[in-house]
Amino acid sequence: MSQKVDGIIGSLSELESDIDSVNLSLAEMKKSLNSIAQREIDSLLEQTKKMANSEAESMISEAKSKAESESQKITQDGEAKVAEIQQKIDSNFDSAVDNAVSTILKS
Repeated sequence: MSQKVDGIIGSLSELESDIDSVNLSLAEMKKSLNSIAQREIDSLLEQTKKMANSEAESMISEAKSKAESESQKITQDGEAKVAEIQQKIDSNFDSAVDNAVSTILKS
């Protein structure tokens, strides 16, 4: 019977050693998996940043182009108004001078 008990104790001891070995392997695998996951997270984060920067640059470029286009239109409209006003001034200048001279001479 002592021999059976010694055999059982030996088997349990081997089993405990195997469990310890599996636990160590499991801990190493966990560390490795965490490391791989962190590298993947860092890579995805970098890709996301690049995509966001690219999208932001595209939006800025689009907004700049639209603003420049609107600015040119406003400038053209302003120049047309100035030309219109100048034409009215030119067309009424002689009349205004005549009225001013007439008013001065009447005084």
